[in-house]
Amino acid sequence: MADLNVKINELELRNPVMTASGTFGYGLEFADFVSLEQLGAIIVKGTTLHPREGNDYPRMAETASGMLNCVGLQNKGVDYFCRNIYPQIKDIGTNMIVNVSGNSPEDYAECASRIEALDKIPAIELNISCPNVKEGGMAFGVSCAGAASVVKAVRARYHKTLIVKLSPNVTDIADIAKACEAEGADSVSLINTLMGMAIDIEKRKPLLSIHTGGLSGPAVKPVALRMVWQVAKAVKIPVVGLGGICNAKDAIEFLMAGATAIEIGTANFLDPSVTMKVITGLNDWLDSHGCKSVTEIIGALED
Repeated sequence: MADLNVKINELELRNPVMTASGTFGYGLEFADFVSLEQLGAIIVKGTTLHPREGNDYPRMAETASGMLNCVGLQNKGVDYFCRNIYPQIKDIGTNMIVNVSGNSPEDYAECASRIEALDKIPAIELNISCPNVKEGGMAFGVSCAGAASVVKAVRARYHKTLIVKLSPNVTDIADIAKACEAEGADSVSLINTLMGMAIDIEKRKPLLSIHTGGLSGPAVKPVALRMVWQVAKAVKIPVVGLGGICNAKDAIEFLMAGATAIEIGTANFLDPSVTMKVITGLNDWLDSHGCKSVTEIIGALED
């Protein structure tokens, strides 16, 4: 078997296959379908400083080759997570990573600080696609200044591995990535969902309660692949690629484009065991192509 080990800063992954936040619960929900310990990492659902009810229903809709969602970061807050969820997941034998969201840099930093106190959580992923309430609702991740402000605030109070999840709804994602790197991000993950919409033509109404939502699934893969390739050339820190990955071939494309690791999201809803199939398929491909380590194909795309 090929060596599948990769590293994101000091975070060691037994293989580059991770799960995307919001698509895998807290991991426990998939224990009947997946050997959780075989995953490189599990990124649990978004966590905020204070509890959030999320958006009204309906908040999910199917589209051609993808899905829209506007769940709205529904969760019971970081204190509930620390008190009730952490004890249930701390002994899962893989890297458990918490996705952190907020309304202000201070919110992000305080939430991250409370999670840092948890011994068995070695990293966080910052969701900077959240609206900046102090700046009229514009997402932090759509400007270099906004992204940098969150990373700087969190880096001052969080000292473990810091991954920043980038929004694709920008003009130049490489510039955003460089701004995060400059403020101390250990890695960037991309892409988050693309903004989209769907309409019920009989009711003449949007299918989602807040009209628009995030598009994920196979439809976004070409966009995600292009952005990962651009960012991997622009920064020195590891890149984590996600967006429409459904099989080992998809994962290998992202690795060749420069990703050190990948996340699988929407595909978990279609096939709860897809992560295991990707790990096996990746190993089989490396063996059949004479590769002793997965690192041989990371960034190996030829011009």
